[in-house]
Amino acid sequence: MKKEELFGIDNFEYLPMIRPQTEKLLVGLLQKHKPKKLLEIGTFLGYSCGVFLETDKDLCVTTLEKEPQNVEFAKQNLKNFGARANVVCCDALDFLQDAIKKNEGAEKQNLFDFIFLDGPKGQYLKYFPLLKNLLSRGGVLVADDICFHGLVQKDGQVKHKHRTIVQHLRDFLETVKTDEDFETQIFDFEDGVLVSIKKN
Repeated sequence: MKKEELFGIDNFEYLPMIRPQTEKLLVGLLQKHKPKKLLEIGTFLGYSCGVFLETDKDLCVTTLEKEPQNVEFAKQNLKNFGARANVVCCDALDFLQDAIKKNEGAEKQNLFDFIFLDGPKGQYLKYFPLLKNLLSRGGVLVADDICFHGLVQKDGQVKHKHRTIVQHLRDFLETVKTDEDFETQIFDFEDGVLVSIKKN
């Protein structure tokens, strides 16, 4: 999908979309692992979802977005993909908790084998145990913008308005990197990307 094809948008410079190197990394991971069910947290206008769906014609994506206006734009942008693009207007935490409840006691038929985390950065830590539960063995977790404008790696005092998000991201990174069920790699290009493969 080309950004120029997005419905109703003329200027992309400051919009929260995946950057070129991150897009290339994601496409490579999709081609390598060939997932069938992908969960995306943070649809915005549907650009990344469209890239995923174009990469693999057998892939189905459930993408979560809290803002109703963005949902409508995304549905318009993704309409050509039909039922393979499931755009859900919801709070991601509510969706994840509900998915866990539905999956309890079952044979985990509805697990995702690829998760792209690109929603509110301060929530990554809270999402992680739920995502881990919903990710199949061998599945891939990708978290975007983990450096938060470089502040996560920055020494010294962080401005008060960013302090909580930065600390939560630091805790998230430490939690994932030390989780023995995952094999994790950090890419420091653009605003940082975490890629974790679930081993168990």
